[in-house]
Amino acid sequence: MFDNLSDKFSDAFKNVTGKGKISESNIEETLKQVRTALLEADVNFKVVKEFVAKVKEQALGEKVLRGVNPGEQFTKIMHDELSSLMGGEHEELKLDRPLNTILIVGLNGAGKTTFSGKMALYLKGKKKKEVYLIPADNFRPAAKDQLIKHANNMQIDYFDSDLSMTPKDIVSAGMEEAKKLGKNVVIVDTAGRLQVDDELMGQLVDVKNALKDPEVLLVADAMTGQEAVNVAKVFHEKIGLTGAVLSKMDSDARGGAALSIKYVTGIPIRFISVGEKMKELEPFHPDRLAKRILDMGDVVSLVEKAQEVIDEKEAERMMKRLEKQQFTIADFVKQMDQISKLGSMSSIMKMIPGMGGMLRQVGDLSPAEGEMKKMRILIDSMTQKERDNHKLLNESRIDRIAKGSGTTGKDVRDFIQKFVQMQSMMINMMGAMKGGGMPNVPGMPSMPGYRQAAKQGKKKSGKKKGPFGSKFF
Repeated sequence: MFDNLSDKFSDAFKNVTGKGKISESNIEETLKQVRTALLEADVNFKVVKEFVAKVKEQALGEKVLRGVNPGEQFTKIMHDELSSLMGGEHEELKLDRPLNTILIVGLNGAGKTTFSGKMALYLKGKKKKEVYLIPADNFRPAAKDQLIKHANNMQIDYFDSDLSMTPKDIVSAGMEEAKKLGKNVVIVDTAGRLQVDDELMGQLVDVKNALKDPEVLLVADAMTGQEAVNVAKVFHEKIGLTGAVLSKMDSDARGGAALSIKYVTGIPIRFISVGEKMKELEPFHPDRLAKRILDMGDVVSLVEKAQEVIDEKEAERMMKRLEKQQFTIADFVKQMDQISKLGSMSSIMKMIPGMGGMLRQVGDLSPAEGEMKKMRILIDSMTQKERDNHKLLNESRIDRIAKGSGTTGKDVRDFIQKFVQMQSMMINMMGAMKGGGMPNVPGMPSMPGYRQAAKQGKKKSGKKKGPFGSKFF
């Protein structure tokens, strides 16, 4: 999502890049392109009009800093206004009572039941809450089965609701059970419709009243663009929402809903669903998303994700081994596994400042990811002793590994050669970090000051061909 918008913004900014200052003459064409890009992204036309006017006012006003690169200054203005447009700051759920309730609403197909499961896992894992799920969709029996399946997989308790009862009665009975079990967060999954109707709204109002001041989250399909905004507006008027959730944000949707919903409805976006897996749910941070759109990266989210998935003790062990000039194929596998937990190569690159544009030039990263999978299969065919000491890999062992992994002897020998390069690079990098510099290593240039740049979330580009012979690696 937003790739096309990012491209259009990047092209538009060329009009002010390299100029001595921002002026009405060189900004007019830029703002015209920005306006077109936003409209093509299905952003509400009133939102576009006001946004462009604010950017122009800021860019030509007294706040423009003298001596600052006009391109950077304009990007900063765009970032601040985009962030403000989407809500400014992330708004946490209010879950400070002994028993808190979250009512999930939306139309059919938006992803309510899946989000209910994701929300439960998020609150259980990251907020350490005792969560209870109540299936209250008595129009689609499969929704209850789906939610129970999610609950069992995540080891979360649920209410075995009687779907012959009204949603209000189901919720009342479920709440009594939650109190007995000592739960502190109850998530209620409700029925949707193909379209907004009075019957649906009446049922939801009854359920909301039974829950007493719940968080009411609308799950909206990001792929529907402005229709998602219109649905949010109606639900808010009829029921009173406390937030919205955008599902399918990993799709090729144009992004108009994310950029319009707060302005049009006043409802903050609380979460975005970025994949099909239960763990692929992110709190919505307007400032961070604005950075991603403008190819400024999102180092904070990347670091947070790394802190969640990377084993700190294992990382310390690896550092100590490198200090002793030890790096084996087994160590390499552990590094691959840690990195894979962060997400796909493209999702990681988009979080690194300036890498979004490079990623769009490179195009499809699936060949590189395929190469990584091939290496992993090849390594899985090795014994533990071979992973700990690649020098044991003679011709007979190479032939055995090739047959076991469905590759050729040449593939195995190529991997060994590339691993030796990687081993040398890792050991040299450790030595350079201790000395404050960066050596010349295979596939990488000499880069003094890299360590300082890395602290700022920046990555200086080197040769396109990396240590594993792939321009992507």
